[in-house]
Amino acid sequence: MHAPPFVLFGSAHLWTIALTFLFPLVLATIVRASGGEGARRAMRWFFAAELIATWILWYWLIWQRGWISLQTVAPMWLCDWATIAALITLIRPNQYSYEAAYFWAFSGTLQALLTPELFYDFPDLRFIVFFAFHGGVIAAVLYLTFGCRMRPYPSSIPRVLAWSLLYLASAGVVDWLFGTNFGYLRAKPGAASAIDYLGPWPWYIGGLAALAVVYVLVLYAPFWIADRITGPSPVRQFGDA
Repeated sequence: MHAPPFVLFGSAHLWTIALTFLFPLVLATIVRASGGEGARRAMRWFFAAELIATWILWYWLIWQRGWISLQTVAPMWLCDWATIAALITLIRPNQYSYEAAYFWAFSGTLQALLTPELFYDFPDLRFIVFFAFHGGVIAAVLYLTFGCRMRPYPSSIPRVLAWSLLYLASAGVVDWLFGTNFGYLRAKPGAASAIDYLGPWPWYIGGLAALAVVYVLVLYAPFWIADRITGPSPVRQFGDA
């Protein structure tokens, strides 16, 4: 039996987007109401386990269906780097990996969630793995932000831009050496996306870099506004809470 074709903003897609945002916010509200460090730690490990399990399931899927290639195996998509940063933060909370996960999740991974390069709808396993992975990253960062009260600071902006440049350079080198398309640096994605409005290759790569700066500033704006209203928040130190 063939899975139905993916429908952009169809019912399955919209339900997935809603759950991605509502589920971690509800958990964060419950954890903060309980005030227990044990509950906060348990939820961090829950999200970490979900991301690890989904990654394992993805590798099993590509092995089982014969899709093994550098493009599918190497963790060189920005969403992969966001996942790694989120996992590090979930397991050992710290400011540096959190801020990378925050900015990458809500720029690159959110774009993938909204306009996925996907061809099959629910209940196809590819649909489930794709959204469990991408939605799981966003959900984890939302929980860390609202449940664990983590946030970016002004010093986060130059750091995450430097990390993003490192990703861009790394993906470019891998693409050049092996003919892959990590970061969509050699060709645009097959599905509609914001890249379509940035011009033809290679000019859209410069547009991507400029857009990354805009994304970072926009994503920091809510915290900047909050600091103007309530006063600057001191940088918190995080242990294994």
